[in-house]
Amino acid sequence: MKKMAIVASSSPRRVTCKGVLFDMDGVLISSLGSVERSWTRWARLRGVDPERVLKVIHGRRTIDSVHALRPDLDPEAETQIIEDFEIEDTDGLVVLPGVCELIERLPRNCWTVVTSATDRLARVRLGAAKLPVPERLITAETVAAGKPDPAPYLAGAKLLGLSPADCVIFEDSASGVASGRAAGCTVIATTFSHPSEQLKEADCIVTDLTGIEVDLAGDAIELQFLSPAR
Repeated sequence: MKKMAIVASSSPRRVTCKGVLFDMDGVLISSLGSVERSWTRWARLRGVDPERVLKVIHGRRTIDSVHALRPDLDPEAETQIIEDFEIEDTDGLVVLPGVCELIERLPRNCWTVVTSATDRLARVRLGAAKLPVPERLITAETVAAGKPDPAPYLAGAKLLGLSPADCVIFEDSASGVASGRAAGCTVIATTFSHPSEQLKEADCIVTDLTGIEVDLAGDAIELQFLSPAR
């Protein structure tokens, strides 16, 4: 199936799809403080330079980051330690702009979350943010390979019963953008955690999820980007 096109002859830009796949951290919620505090705590525990750790971890599964940083350790055991740190620390967790309004406009069966977090952590964070928690979502345990591999977004499209070409994804990291592109989805990047220069492979770049109108026609979802986008 041919990939959907972004109509951009004039503002607002429009994208037509059948399903929406959201990354969680940096797109739906801000958990940056918790993530960085928890990983810094782990880094000091394991004798790794915290600055190096914070350059590696964003947009990747914890188990993959642990393997990259300390391949001599048991990645599953270390993932459990870090996850426990993150679940203990929900200070400063907030819903990002435009999220609630966009989710309310989307049919419940037409969207889900595709995150590098574990299922337990994802549900804790979404619950703490008081956002709807999909019955089924794609998490670190769902796939054998995490972002930037296409597996997470291929699984997300399959979960919705759709072709990847019929899905729009919202991402904030370069690895997530690469994952979505490789899967064949249309990629909308937000600049919460990464500058636009690192997201240039996305089909469109927006600041956040504000100013997105939703029009429904049968099984088609038209997203209109009313705020500035590239």
